[in-house]
Amino acid sequence: MDKKKLVKNLDFLIIIVVVLLVIYSLVMISSATYNGEGSKISSLVKQQIFWFIVGLGAMVLTLVFDYHILGKMSKFIYIAVILALVAVEAYGYTRGGAQRWIEIGGFSLQPSEFAKLGIIITLAWSLYKKEDKLNSFTSLIPAIIHVAIPMVLVLKQPDLGTSLVFAVILISMLFMAGVKFKVLISLIGAGVAAIPPMWFFVLDDYQRNRILTLFNPHSDPLGTGYNVIQSIIAVGSGKLTGRGLYSGSQSQLNFVPEQHTDFIFTVVGEELGFIGAIILLTLYLILIMRLMAIARKAKDLFGNLVVVGIVAVLMFQIVENIGMTIGIMPVTGIPLPFMSYGGSSLLVNMISVGMALNIGMRRHKTEFF
Repeated sequence: MDKKKLVKNLDFLIIIVVVLLVIYSLVMISSATYNGEGSKISSLVKQQIFWFIVGLGAMVLTLVFDYHILGKMSKFIYIAVILALVAVEAYGYTRGGAQRWIEIGGFSLQPSEFAKLGIIITLAWSLYKKEDKLNSFTSLIPAIIHVAIPMVLVLKQPDLGTSLVFAVILISMLFMAGVKFKVLISLIGAGVAAIPPMWFFVLDDYQRNRILTLFNPHSDPLGTGYNVIQSIIAVGSGKLTGRGLYSGSQSQLNFVPEQHTDFIFTVVGEELGFIGAIILLTLYLILIMRLMAIARKAKDLFGNLVVVGIVAVLMFQIVENIGMTIGIMPVTGIPLPFMSYGGSSLLVNMISVGMALNIGMRRHKTEFF
């Protein structure tokens, strides 16, 4: 396909939406980290701008090669993912009670964020190569193992939220790969059956408490329920138009911990109100719809599955993050895509969008759904 056709197929609206989301994010991080003195552009805002620039460069680089090259490199990508997660276990440092980060060249990186995209690519290639052989539960065992290994490594960090993302990747991609519904139900049933032993033997006490807090946060208002209670108060106080930027009592007085990362939506709700939240959700809706359009018109099943995996991760993280800030989902530490502070998350999200754009540029008229 010639270069002019590739550029013509590039979805510029997706790029515009991503840029708008990051600008929105920078404003909210600035407000969340402003202490009332000095510049409103904190060091964290500057760091996020740096990662945005790096992400833009990575996104552009992602566009220049045929995405099938990554499929052919899937074995090496998978090995790299596992080694990176093992490296966290051996050499990672602890922050907030979790060992999820490693230091490379002066930068703090979270390998589990990169593992999401790595598993999407490698699982998509594996399913693509076995497209006509996914007709029984036993035929899915390699795919289950493929996802289970990194999932367990991430769960050990411990990071329940990200480990759940891997389960979402598996189910969504198996569904789009054409696996029979009854086989998927069997797989989901096996997952449900695994919940009791995981509850008693895998989850840490604080993870169990977070889940229980979902049903009654006021049972521990100064402990596990504190974040949720303060977040609900903040979002509710924003009403229709919000209290105004840099004017939220909950955010400016630091009642909500991690308000520039996991609880960034709290700042949006309190300071910009219902209107600010609707603007954010509208941007997400446009992004998801455009990505799904790319998935429908993908050149082959591999491209389709990669985009579906990316969409599934984005949707799960959006629902889970916003849900936990308003008390309808457990607190898991999952970032809000393109909004939460964090270099690894932003970089991976931008590379993921670049991958989807790459697939869209090389599309043809065949539609998968």
